[in-house]
Amino acid sequence: MTHRLFAAALVVTALAVGAPAEVAGQPPAGEAGSSAAPRTAWGDPDLQGRWTNTTTTPLERPADLADRDFLTDEERAARDEAGDVAREQRGIDPGTGETGSYNNFWVERGVRMARTSLIVDPPDGRLPPLTPAEAQRRPGREAYRSRVPAGPEDRNLYERCISRSLPGAMLPGFYNHNYQIFQAPGYVVILVEMVHDARIIPLDGRPHADPRIRQWLGDSRGRWEGDTLVVETTNLIPVNGRALTVFGAGEATEVVERVTRIDDGTLDYRVTVSDPTEYTRPWTASIPMASLDGLLYEYACHEGNYGLENILAGARAEEGAAGAGVASR
Repeated sequence: MTHRLFAAALVVTALAVGAPAEVAGQPPAGEAGSSAAPRTAWGDPDLQGRWTNTTTTPLERPADLADRDFLTDEERAARDEAGDVAREQRGIDPGTGETGSYNNFWVERGVRMARTSLIVDPPDGRLPPLTPAEAQRRPGREAYRSRVPAGPEDRNLYERCISRSLPGAMLPGFYNHNYQIFQAPGYVVILVEMVHDARIIPLDGRPHADPRIRQWLGDSRGRWEGDTLVVETTNLIPVNGRALTVFGAGEATEVVERVTRIDDGTLDYRVTVSDPTEYTRPWTASIPMASLDGLLYEYACHEGNYGLENILAGARAEEGAAGAGVASR
């Protein structure tokens, strides 16, 4: 994974270094000049290709950068170096019973962008405050993280290799954040390498499906606004989890994406998430995509993965040891 996308990391590096004021370094989606946009054989703006949004820039602005929109080149390098050190310390410590986590061998980092956060609205670079009702619900919704032992129904869809839902499927995380865009008359397809999702988006103006029909990736409808593809998604299945690479949705969540081709090697991708039952206002993230010089591969993750089997086997072993201790007294 890491080695396969080294070339892609170099592309993102060039993007970041070449535009220190703002990594996209381009006008907001919808403002690109139509004369510069390549076209498909049937006349639509051409977004086709393989793309990556891998970056170490966090979704939310760190607290110590509360008044900063951008970092200097030196600050970006220092923060990435500190992240490297932290990841190397995630390895297994023999004798503790801890399994550790992914270290730098596994992750595809990319580089930190000039912006201090992917979120560009609200202006403070942070997710909006939760609604009072959601603030009360959230602890219960997140309780599965600490339940011991954990069963299949206690783990989120991402751990079970089913889906990352939206907007999670389009957010960068730690590896395989690569996409391939296909187009045909009346359709755009976004193939997501991570958890092998394929989003088929009709452009023919059809209405959304009945709200009672729910899907992991929701019901998407697209249209062109100039050279910008606008995709509106509703009817998402509620999903627990607020981690960067999961980002759960609720019944009222609506996602609007705007994708504009800036040049041969860059897509301007922006996503706005609205959910009045969860957040006190919508939020928007700007996540540039760089051309990927490589192929997408099967993400061979499946619900029969070793994780749950080992979790349950470990729990049975602990129970057995506890029972043996009681019997010996």
